[in-house]
Amino acid sequence: MSEVLLSAKNLTKRFGGLAAVNDVSVDLWRNHIHAVIGPNGAGKSTLTNLLSGDLPPTSGSVTLGSHDVTGWTPEKISGKGLGRSYQKTNIFLPFSVWENVRLASQSRAPNAARWLQRATGFAAVNARAEEALKLAGLQHRKHSIAGTISHGEQRQLEIAMTLATEPQVLLLDEPLAGMGVAEAERMVALLLAIKKNHGILLVEHDMDAVFTLADKLTVMVNGQVIASGTPAQIRADAGVQAAYLGEEH
Repeated sequence: MSEVLLSAKNLTKRFGGLAAVNDVSVDLWRNHIHAVIGPNGAGKSTLTNLLSGDLPPTSGSVTLGSHDVTGWTPEKISGKGLGRSYQKTNIFLPFSVWENVRLASQSRAPNAARWLQRATGFAAVNARAEEALKLAGLQHRKHSIAGTISHGEQRQLEIAMTLATEPQVLLLDEPLAGMGVAEAERMVALLLAIKKNHGILLVEHDMDAVFTLADKLTVMVNGQVIASGTPAQIRADAGVQAAYLGEEH
């Protein structure tokens, strides 16, 4: 049975006189992918930053599970079950794929400083890392240096690192950016696989992928939500067609 894992209500973020996000509400459900789409400058990344704690909201609230996390630090929010990937790959290029995922898994140890120590021992930490590698389809790259694998595999690695922290909610910011067709197809398959038991917010410009993946879409323009609904509802929305999608969708 699905449940709301994260709920944002009436979020607003102002920078001086500019409302980058204006009165936006969104719920992320378990076993669902909720895509946020819109042109550049629509407020998608700012919204993601508000949910992750990278930016404090001017007004509004964010609830993660049973916790009101409004204004919390990203580290504290992460500890309550939120994982995030960024537009720019955020991995340790000189380290092996295993070392990257192992360090991410170790960050979940009771003593937060342990992730800085040498990644040895700790059976539970290793088990989380192995499971994350398996989910991300990177077991065959376990001993490869992260800087030598393909761009698509690096994006898979970043998701594996996020999964290794055992999040309930994942915020994924353009995970298909810069990918070729084959890499994009692998990423779509990965996201469909990890949807189970997670709530996912997906910010993505690849509309074919979005309409394949999303259970629900929210369309933003100039910091505001202009439509929200199922893929079929969004495709049929004349206002969305005029503002963003155009004729091809």
